[in-house]
Amino acid sequence: MRPLRVKRYVLTGLLTFLPLWVTWLVFKFVFGVLAGVGAPMATLVRRALGLAAPDAAAALDHGWVLAIMALVLTLLGLYTVGWLASRMVGRRLIDAFDGLLTRIPLVQTIYGGTKKLMAVLQQKPSNTQRVVLIDFPRPGMKVAGFVTRVMTEEGSGREMAAVYIPTTPNPTGGYLVVVPVDELTPTDWSMDQAMAFIISGGAVAPDTLPASRTLPR
Repeated sequence: MRPLRVKRYVLTGLLTFLPLWVTWLVFKFVFGVLAGVGAPMATLVRRALGLAAPDAAAALDHGWVLAIMALVLTLLGLYTVGWLASRMVGRRLIDAFDGLLTRIPLVQTIYGGTKKLMAVLQQKPSNTQRVVLIDFPRPGMKVAGFVTRVMTEEGSGREMAAVYIPTTPNPTGGYLVVVPVDELTPTDWSMDQAMAFIISGGAVAPDTLPASRTLPR
């Protein structure tokens, strides 16, 4: 077999394998986070079942079984929270829980900031596009970011935008930069399109990029 053909087959195999590998990494990360949240509940269920049915509890001693059960319990918990949040009684309970957390200084800062970020990303701003392109880390290089807030600079009166720049392929980590509004490049991308663009490493993207650097007023 010729070396050139071997190289071509290896490259083709690599290009075929990479999407599966990236998908696995993202899935593994999400699965690990959700399973980690439900792990204490799964352990309690395992112990309670051990008292009533030791034989059935013994079948749960495998790590992967407990992980799957933790994932299912987490999804059920999220569904329950979502269901309650859509009901008046649930909203009152959540408001009461929020009020309790506001009395804890450090917890309130983290929880309150994260909750505000999630609320901001779900709403479209009035004077800027949510998904923008900015020059980062140097002029000439552009990255996709999410505008989370627009502020006014003292003295100059310039509008400054707080832009969150997620990383690829894990968008939960990233950078926060403050950029003049007139230096942002607006896009017509939705949040879903922007997240697909980021997670896929740019593979899932529109055929063209916006060139204007002036946001509509």
